[in-house]
Amino acid sequence: MRAIWKGAVSFGLVSIGVKVYSATEEKDIRFHQVHREDGGRIRYKRTCSVCGEEVTYDDIAKGYDIGGGEMVILTDEDFAELPLTTSHAIDVLEFVPAEQVDPILYNKAYFLEPEGSATKPYVLLRDALADSERVAIVKVALRQREQLATLRVREGVLLLNTMLWPDEVRQPDFGFLDEDLKVRPPELAMASSLIDSMAGEFEPDAFTDDYRAALQEVIDAKVEGREVVQPEEEEAAPAAAVDLMAALKASVDRARAARGEAPEGGAGEPTPISAARSAQKAARATKAPAKEAAEKKAPAKKAPAKKAAEKKAEPAKKTAAKKTAAKKAPAKKAAEKKAAPRKTA
Repeated sequence: MRAIWKGAVSFGLVSIGVKVYSATEEKDIRFHQVHREDGGRIRYKRTCSVCGEEVTYDDIAKGYDIGGGEMVILTDEDFAELPLTTSHAIDVLEFVPAEQVDPILYNKAYFLEPEGSATKPYVLLRDALADSERVAIVKVALRQREQLATLRVREGVLLLNTMLWPDEVRQPDFGFLDEDLKVRPPELAMASSLIDSMAGEFEPDAFTDDYRAALQEVIDAKVEGREVVQPEEEEAAPAAAVDLMAALKASVDRARAARGEAPEGGAGEPTPISAARSAQKAARATKAPAKEAAEKKAPAKKAPAKKAAEKKAEPAKKTAAKKTAAKKAPAKKAAEKKAAPRKTA
């Protein structure tokens, strides 16, 4: 690492010489603008809008627009003469509980390294600060700008966190803040249950920049001349839930299932989501028999008609048989009379 600033931490009457290093770095993949046809870099010239001449860095100054087309020009000498009493010092103003500092105020982080013979007072301040469980509020001038900052201990090193000034933090002004929205106690309880089911210990190493890794893979593939493999598509985001309680309950169950825990309320207790799913399954189960019955109805209609015809035919046959038998009976009697022998006197 390369030191970006040198100064001293002013702690009461004690002065601790330190070097300042950037504690963070951006890992974004940077690109150059190039000509699509031949890959040539695109260059931009700094030209004056008045005379049209190209201007070097040495001829560039800072201008403040006061309106009406008028500009106040400030040079490096103007900035050097500003009354910055902390230009080469980190002045400790007070020590406060860390929780009193709103995280929105934090800007950038820097490591402080003791310089020369300042190691012992550096370690003394570090250990005293760690034992106090507080952070030091300091003022420091970095890159010709006075900034508010905090000093705290991280992994045995003093960490300087520059901060925004309070008037640099915007106030939220949104319409919904004036609406009279009330959250029902059951909804709040379910949301709290969801938070509990997703609770854990923060481990930064468990999270990765998937986009940067995929982009690097594309670049490596281009360099090696191999085919670029398309990443698998992520699952589509669920549609917006109409029932807030059902969505919260389903989220709790999914979070618990991911941890191998039983759903809230046990397997036997129905939930809005499980009840809806059971109803859907039941509806699907009843659709199949109903469909089969509908398909059987068409041919089945002929069977009753056939049976009815058969039933109608049976009485008709019986009636015809009775009539035939009735006609045969007198003829049979007549034949029997003729065949009978006559009596003699």
